[in-house]
Amino acid sequence: MSTSANTIPVVEMKNIVKRFGTITALKKVDFRVDRAQVMALVGDNGAGKSTLIKILTGIYPPNGGEIYFEGKLVQINSPRDARDLGIETCYQDLALVNLMSISRNFFLGRELVHQVGPIHWLKISDMNALTRSALADVGIQIRSPGDRVGSLSGGERQSIAIGRAVHFGAKLLILDEPTSALSVAETRKVLKYIENAKARGLPVIFITHNVHHVYMMADAYTIIRHGEKVGTYQRGELSENDIADLITGQRER
Repeated sequence: MSTSANTIPVVEMKNIVKRFGTITALKKVDFRVDRAQVMALVGDNGAGKSTLIKILTGIYPPNGGEIYFEGKLVQINSPRDARDLGIETCYQDLALVNLMSISRNFFLGRELVHQVGPIHWLKISDMNALTRSALADVGIQIRSPGDRVGSLSGGERQSIAIGRAVHFGAKLLILDEPTSALSVAETRKVLKYIENAKARGLPVIFITHNVHHVYMMADAYTIIRHGEKVGTYQRGELSENDIADLITGQRER
């Protein structure tokens, strides 16, 4: 019997091993994300969650294991390989340029240009209009696409990064601690943007150590401790206290 395309996970990592010299950072970790799912990846500092994601995004090569993307075995040797597959990552520093406008940041590396002989002119008006429209499509309102990114709040900056990933056809969105250092109001907005991305069918990996946000947002959560997978749990299986206890080791699997 053939497997329905809808049941094939967007990404599946099997038996991932990562060593740094004599230190084993990941010990045969399994991790999968299904379609239209918010999967939280949680663990204490140094648990290995960032290392796992850096392998998925081509920053680190694994020492063992396999990665499947949309059911196909893949080799991700660089961040460009990951982006070519449709994996977009919003890191804590967001990779935005403060002195550039919102629209310039939105199209960074994908600028719309008009060529006259050897000269390339940026289509600023077109980029401004498309930026405003694309962000509105995912529920993000901005004052002006010409505003400098450096003038935006942390939550607004997160929204630009999320909207950019959605607009350019990401197949998997990875958010690295997206609510850290944000106010309560801005955190609510970012969580709403994540809900909007999921509603559009985009699977999201939500990396965080905030148990409350995991409990509130995630459809499922994978917990890592000391480089090993503790388990994957579905929404409602555990209480917030249970999740916290599994992260810290006060409770076993």
